[in-house]
Amino acid sequence: MEMLRQAPERIKKIALLDTNPQAELKDIKQRREPQIAKVRAGGLRDVMRDEMKPNYLADGPNREQILDLCMDMALKLGSEIFIQQSRALQSRPDQQETLANSDCPALILCGREDLLCPIERHELMHDLMKNSQLEIVNQTEHLPILEQPEKTNQAFLHWMER
Repeated sequence: MEMLRQAPERIKKIALLDTNPQAELKDIKQRREPQIAKVRAGGLRDVMRDEMKPNYLADGPNREQILDLCMDMALKLGSEIFIQQSRALQSRPDQQETLANSDCPALILCGREDLLCPIERHELMHDLMKNSQLEIVNQTEHLPILEQPEKTNQAFLHWMER
């Protein structure tokens, strides 16, 4: 969305997956501070295990394997990347006007059970973007590419063929 805001003429198509066009709410910004403090104190594994991972995935046969992959990724990227990403989320601008001003084709895709970026936010983006297609993937939470790769890839292929 930020690329679309800064250089809309360079974007021919855009896919927005499990995301949020709104600026972060004050209470969520504040909830990030204790997480950042824990991570700075060496608790990245604990924050990921106790606060982040429970909100990522719906129940499914590969849930534990995918959660392990997410943990490995977070630990490999490290504490500083976690903190930078948290700060970026805290300060992200509201992008609703950006989306409303865009006429490029857009795929808006989310998991039906996504708790972090619920369906309502994706319906909002779909309503804002004149030339968008909304896809909701069942039995999926925040990571449809990992949870339901076949269904997600099918949605991409169908959209790209439009």
